[in-house]
This record gives sequence, C-alpha cells and structure tokens, in this order.
Amino acid sequence: MCNKTVAFTTLGCKVNMYDTEAMRELFLSRGYAEADFDEGADIYIINTCSVTNLGDKKSRQLIRRAKKLNPDAVIVASGCYAQVAPQAVAAIEGINIITGTKDRGRIVDIVESYSGGILNTVTDIKTVTGFEKLSVDRLEGHTRAYIKIQDGCNRFCTYCIIPYARGPIRSRPADDIIDEVRRLASGGFKEIVLTGIHVASYGMDTHGQSRLADIIEQVHAADGIERIRFSSMEPLAVTDGFISRMKALPKVCGHFHLSLQSGCDKTLHDMGRRYTAQQYYEAVCRIREAYPDGAVTTDIIVGFPGESEEDFALSAAFAEKCGLAKLHVFPYSPKEGTPAAKRSDQVPPDVKSRRAEEMTRVGNRLRARFLGSMVGREFDVLFERECKEGCFEGYTENYARVIAPSAANLHNAVKSVKITALNERDMVLCGEIKE
Repeated sequence: MCNKTVAFTTLGCKVNMYDTEAMRELFLSRGYAEADFDEGADIYIINTCSVTNLGDKKSRQLIRRAKKLNPDAVIVASGCYAQVAPQAVAAIEGINIITGTKDRGRIVDIVESYSGGILNTVTDIKTVTGFEKLSVDRLEGHTRAYIKIQDGCNRFCTYCIIPYARGPIRSRPADDIIDEVRRLASGGFKEIVLTGIHVASYGMDTHGQSRLADIIEQVHAADGIERIRFSSMEPLAVTDGFISRMKALPKVCGHFHLSLQSGCDKTLHDMGRRYTAQQYYEAVCRIREAYPDGAVTTDIIVGFPGESEEDFALSAAFAEKCGLAKLHVFPYSPKEGTPAAKRSDQVPPDVKSRRAEEMTRVGNRLRARFLGSMVGREFDVLFERECKEGCFEGYTENYARVIAPSAANLHNAVKSVKITALNERDMVLCGEIKE
C-alpha cells in the first residue's frame, strides 16, 4: 500500500470537477490517502481553468501556494490552462508535472514515473479522436451526480479558448454512460446531470451511436434515478422534436440552461454564435409551452468588442423579453489566442463594469419575478443538506433553492413543499413540508 498523501483542487466548470473526481478515485484505488489542500500533501493535483484571464491567474497562484505549503511536494498542473499554455506553466516556480486535458486516466502512472525536473506530457489536443475513459463512483455526501458524456467543441466562437484547450468533439459510448448511471443509482443518487463541453453535440462524431435525446431516454430507463438534468445547451438544439421527446420523460427536470451571450444580432454575429436572437426566443417559447413552470437560465457577456450602447440596450431588453429565470453576467475579458482579443475596438474597462452592473440588476429583477411566481404553490424538493440546525436546503425541479424546517433528517429525500415566502436578498424560497 502507498503511504503518500495527495490533495486536489479544481478551477472552472463541472467537467473539470468531474475530471478531478475521476483522478481522485484513481489515486485512492492505488492506496494513496487524500489530504486537505492546506495540510501539506506529498502530491498536489491542480486542475486548472483558462476560460478567462482570471482563471489563468488563479491557476498560477494555486501552483505557487501548493509549493509553499510543502516545498518537497510534487506539483501537478492538469486541465485547460496547462493545455493551452504549457510553457507559461513550466515557468512557474515549483511546478513539476504538466498534463493538460488528456491522460487523466494515466495520472497515477505519470506521477509515479516522475524522477525530477519538469515533466511535460502535453500533446496536440487537436489530434485526439477518442473519448478518454474516466468514471466516478463515490461522491460521498452528495445527492446530485455529474456524469461526463462528451468532451471537446468544434464551434470556435471568437472569444472562446475552449476548443483550443479541449480539442474536437468526442462522445462517450452509451453503454459506458449507462453503466455509470446504474452504479451511481445503486449508491443512492437520485439526480443525474449529464455534462460535457458541448453537450448538444453528443453523438455527432460517431456513426450510428445515440444522439443527445437518445442517451437521455436511456438514462431515464435506469432504475433509482428520479431526476435528470443536462448542462448548457445551444438554442438551435431545442427543436420541437427534442422538446417533445423530453416532455415524454417525467424524470427530465424543467430547467434548461440556454447559452445566449448577447441579445443583439450584430454582437452574436461578431461572437461567431450560430443563431439569431429570434431563434433563441423561439427556443424559449418551445420550452415554456412544454414546461409552464420551467426555468430558462443563461450566460450573457457584456462589453464585447464593438458593442455599442445601443447593442447593449438591445441585449438587456431581450433578456427582459425572454423572461429568463437567472442571468450569469460576465464582462468580456480578452483571451490571448482568440480572434476577439485581436480586435482594435475593445470596450473600455469602466464601460464594461457599468454594463455588467446594469445587466446584473436586470438579472436580479428577473430572478425575483420568477421565484415570486412560485410563492403560495407546492413543488417537490430534493433536499441536499442541513444548512442550519433544524433547517434543510434543496432544489425544485426548476432549480429554485428552497429552505424548509424539519425535525427529521431530509438529506437526499424528496418532499412536497408549500412555498411560503421569497427571501429576495438571498434569492431563496422559504417553505413548509407537506406531509
């Protein structure tokens, strides 16, 4: 048995979190003991992010911090920042191993083969064709399990580094997905979230394999699973046929995260997005018709190069028109290596900051309106944790956060809850459990 300790930390998206958990299980299966990041481990695995410049900065800070915690530790940088900027990572004092966004399944062997200096295993991600087999079985203490079904992206939006970091689309075999779903269901998980870099492209890289709707139907058939969600979708994937198939599956939750980025057609074109505002609105209408209480949430970028005040106003008005349930607002951050970063018509930082504040206020109004519409009604809530003594927190199918008192332990229990009030400051619903 190994007598070494390993610590993990993750920056970025749910896919990165899944990859970290898979690497964690590989180390534990080989006899390593897990340590808290601040405890001074023998090995540090830092799963980096490069979506924004802030992600790069935080990745560098964590590498330096790990080395300070234990100067003798082996420091490993995995993930997107390590993939797109291995030379920059190699220049960080204390780094030992750089692995990028592939070879996570070999991570233990890579660490055990390390003999000194800087070991860089990063290769050209554009040449990768197959889905790297990883799996997750444990997830102690959680009620919601994320399952990675897809990797890579072929879209190349003008602001986004991810296709360069993750490579082309690769779909996970359906049988492998269902095997993991069944293992997690047998472990007590009631909610499954199908995630990936570009989930809507699932199956496009294979011949005769299931597409996204097909795999969702197969997951739906697994015993023990009560709820199914899937991560960010593009509006063009939300067709009448897709929605019709989802509506026929009772376990599919009425929560759709439709990536918008801008409500202005000119800006969408400049971003390299492949839909118009009208097409997005039509997708929202399809969802609302099938799921009257459904939540449509989104991401919006403000201050994209060339965005005028009129363009910004169109985007904010469009969010209002759609009645979106929640906005994740991001001021545009130029990302080296992307076409948008080279443009000369960059929006000044103070203007981006002001627009972000204004769009956030729009989002807060929309969120309060959506949650307020639930007060006085009953919804099923999957409770996840005791947030304070005698009170439990969970989520409705449309992903509204609910807190309710209970003398009994409600962890991983689904209960019908009457919504009694909205705490608008925290955007959380208060409720009473119906027996």
